[in-house]
Amino acid sequence: MFGADKGKPARQGGEGLRIGIVQARFNASVTDALARACRGTLLELGVLEKDIAHVLVPGALEIPLALQALAEKGGYDALVALGCIVRGETYHFELVANESAAGVTRVSLDYRLPIANVVLTTENMEQAIARQTEKGADAARVVVEMANLLDQLT
Repeated sequence: MFGADKGKPARQGGEGLRIGIVQARFNASVTDALARACRGTLLELGVLEKDIAHVLVPGALEIPLALQALAEKGGYDALVALGCIVRGETYHFELVANESAAGVTRVSLDYRLPIANVVLTTENMEQAIARQTEKGADAARVVVEMANLLDQLT
């Protein structure tokens, strides 16, 4: 729709997109599954393997800084944040979840760059495992759609 108004053809898939993925290593069994699903879906959508950058960080609190570094480096059409925070017995869960999410949002808005925030926040590991594949694939679909939309809006 917007492409027709500006004389710009609307891209539908991931062809020609460059995507950066930042993955937390904490709860690696879940974040590895998120990453596999995300990368697989990106490839299915037409993003080339060579156009996917994949960065590992220690945990969810480190994700925003790595996203910011990728955004500053430039050349990416969209980014993905992958992590897993499981509730424990202390306030630490809320602190990590809230601060990580706020940082991801800030980077997205500051750099006008779509970021799929798939940092799972669950009550237990079973909930995380139940969501890992679906949410990883969702991340890929979201970044491709948003990168294409932003291209049409700008």
